[in-house]
Amino acid sequence: MIEFRYDTQFLIEGENLDEDTINDYIIENFKGDSLLAVGDEELVKVHFHTNEPWDLLKYAASLGEIFDIVIEDMDRQSRGLKG
Repeated sequence: MIEFRYDTQFLIEGENLDEDTINDYIIENFKGDSLLAVGDEELVKVHFHTNEPWDLLKYAASLGEIFDIVIEDMDRQSRGLKG
């Protein structure tokens, strides 16, 4: 069984973004694993496994414009289903 169901990936475009601050905030405020937050002051890519991707997206939208959003259901994938 998969503990964190949704593989959530997206880009944040904004100003004065700080990948370390984003990383720390996600760790402190969201349950999940496999976190990756990399980029620069204008563009950060986030990858995170969580059960509540909508909350993560809400946070990211508060930092700037979010796009290239991909949310994959790893439970369905492990059962050989799409999505």
